[in-house]
Amino acid sequence: MSEPTRDGVVSLFDLTGRVAIVTGGSRGIGLAIARGFAAMGAAIVIASRKPQACEQAAAAITAAGGDAVSVPTQMGDLGQVAALVDRTVENYGRLDIVVNNAANALAQPIGGITPEAWQKTQDTNERGPLFLVQRALPHLADSDHASVINMVSAGVFTHGGFLAMYTATKAGLLALTRSMAAELAPRGIRVNALAPGPVDTDMVRNNTAEIRQRMANAPVMGRLAEPEEMVGPALFLASDASSFVTGQVLVADGGLTFH
Repeated sequence: MSEPTRDGVVSLFDLTGRVAIVTGGSRGIGLAIARGFAAMGAAIVIASRKPQACEQAAAAITAAGGDAVSVPTQMGDLGQVAALVDRTVENYGRLDIVVNNAANALAQPIGGITPEAWQKTQDTNERGPLFLVQRALPHLADSDHASVINMVSAGVFTHGGFLAMYTATKAGLLALTRSMAAELAPRGIRVNALAPGPVDTDMVRNNTAEIRQRMANAPVMGRLAEPEEMVGPALFLASDASSFVTGQVLVADGGLTFH
């Protein structure tokens, strides 16, 4: 084995020539990951519910010297999920990375969960990511660097109080991550999960000041993460730096769970 060099180690994180879909990529963690991957050379397909937000995110990446397009997508609509993959391949001719980041954070207490809210959460958080990966399979199998990152939550390692629908679907996505990793490894596709702790995103800011402070105090580091702090962990999982890593969950929670 040759001695590692600085250039050789840095090259492990290079995404030049690769194409990545980032769902929920118009804001928060998704946007930070999209911008970070673009900075490392990947072409980015921004997917989220709102067309204008998608366009703005793609335009910002392009203005910074990256390569990005937008494909507005409702993850609960499987027709749109399929079209996301098809348009990506039509535009770039390939697909190497899928980041399943889009999520519905509907919160209802046990005893008050409605079938409609449950189904909406399930469709976006678990069913949509599964069928996105299934649609992408032929293209991922053609890649020499195929990687799927399923964004879950450190909440799957807690009681998940008052977020039962969210944590249940994220726990399901974590189980799917392991199943995908086992079944897709023979096709050269790695599948891992990233589990953030509390991050300063719109999802968190929609809570009261008291709840936000409680969330910030929960990790031993005593603060919320910035969305950009998820770029490094995601880049590791997407790149050749993690070439022998699959079926794993990388917990980036500031010391919230110590699971």
